[in-house]
Amino acid sequence: MMFRTTSRDEGAPTEDASINGTIPFPHNGNGNGDEGEEETTLIKTVGWISAGLGAVALGLFIGRELRQRYRFNHRTPYDAYAHAGDEQDIDFGLGI
Repeated sequence: MMFRTTSRDEGAPTEDASINGTIPFPHNGNGNGDEGEEETTLIKTVGWISAGLGAVALGLFIGRELRQRYRFNHRTPYDAYAHAGDEQDIDFGLGI
């Protein structure tokens, strides 16, 4: 196939042809055009994974804060003592 070196406007190249008369063709690495699609798929996958991990971290943080506030608001008067709620027998320090 032969390309024209001059355009129809007497010397001005057309928008499809470059200066030397050939039509520009975007280069996609190996030429099959799949590399750009694979890159966007990879970027989307990494983006979704990072968004998911961010949502999990945010949920854990908010859940921890809500539990701490719930436990603080449901205190009993015995929580003010040093060993309140301990299930162990305290034998030391009694002078026996």
